[in-house]
Amino acid sequence: MAEALKDMYHLDFLTEFGEQVREVYASFDIKQFVQLTMAEDWDNLALKARTRRITESLGKCLPQSYPGAIEILLQVTDDCTHLAYLFFPDFVEVYGQDEAHWDLSMEALASFTSGSSAEFAVRAFILNNPDKMMAQMLSWASHQNEHVRRLASEGCRPRLPWGQALSIFKRDPALILPILELLKDDPSLYVRKSVANNLNDIAKDHPDLVVQIAARWQGASERTDWIIRHACRTLVRKCHPGAMALFNYLPSQDSSSIIAKAALQVNPQKVYIGETTDLEYSIEFNNDKPVHLRIEYGIDFVKAGNKISRKLFLLSDKTIAPHTKIKSKRRHNWKNLTTRRHYAGKHNIVLIINGYEAASAALQLEN
Repeated sequence: MAEALKDMYHLDFLTEFGEQVREVYASFDIKQFVQLTMAEDWDNLALKARTRRITESLGKCLPQSYPGAIEILLQVTDDCTHLAYLFFPDFVEVYGQDEAHWDLSMEALASFTSGSSAEFAVRAFILNNPDKMMAQMLSWASHQNEHVRRLASEGCRPRLPWGQALSIFKRDPALILPILELLKDDPSLYVRKSVANNLNDIAKDHPDLVVQIAARWQGASERTDWIIRHACRTLVRKCHPGAMALFNYLPSQDSSSIIAKAALQVNPQKVYIGETTDLEYSIEFNNDKPVHLRIEYGIDFVKAGNKISRKLFLLSDKTIAPHTKIKSKRRHNWKNLTTRRHYAGKHNIVLIINGYEAASAALQLEN
């Protein structure tokens, strides 16, 4: 079994980090730091709670002057480059929000983000002072360091996974858009992925706005075209008409007219959780000219309380020639995942072409 992320914080890690700090701050009490961190319910703490515990322990063991404490962390940050050091920017979030420390905190966040990521820490500053912090993020969008430029986008994503939701930007993403404009042709794929993910977040609340942005950006460069294609992935999966038209998909309402025959078979039709099943599908088209299609299969998963939730899985996304025939197979694994737990029951499986349900079959899942 893979090691849980929270387990990267252990006695040896904490002790070694303490030794690094003591090299620049001779009064640092490593034993006290470790005891404070691993006290009480340490084993039961999740990743973010462990990160915060380390932050609070540092707050008790470093100088009580915030500038003094930050100066020590800045001296060791070059040797602390790993996801585990998320407590560096977290320290700024917890202790550095006083207006008097603004410049120092911004300097620290920009420095620390290269070693781990400050994308979570900046969100507290955004919530406390949206206009001022977003002005800072806009400045970071022109930074020479790709990590800082990525922070400008990633930190203000409305729906950042693991991060505090930014409801203000779910309602109105206006302050985000100038940042994304600056980064839309960034040379770093690391940054461009963040821009695309930010737009994808925005699309969940403002789909038409994202389609308008994508239409305006389309053709500006290969890098920008990559961003908008990735940014509109959720809209394409949901067959949003504007997104479908933007990428030249045949409209959903027209897809049925070019399908001469479609079939879907499931083998075996009864499986146990943890087993696999083969999905065999065939489609014959009667189109007279090339058309762009997105072919998927959807599973109506049985959830707790016998609720149903559909998830789509991509089979093909391409332009097909006239009168194409497709016959293929896909194996689906029914093992439980950290992101999806399976429940026994009848699962409907659907073959979907540009949003049109062309064929279906059923599978019985057992415990």
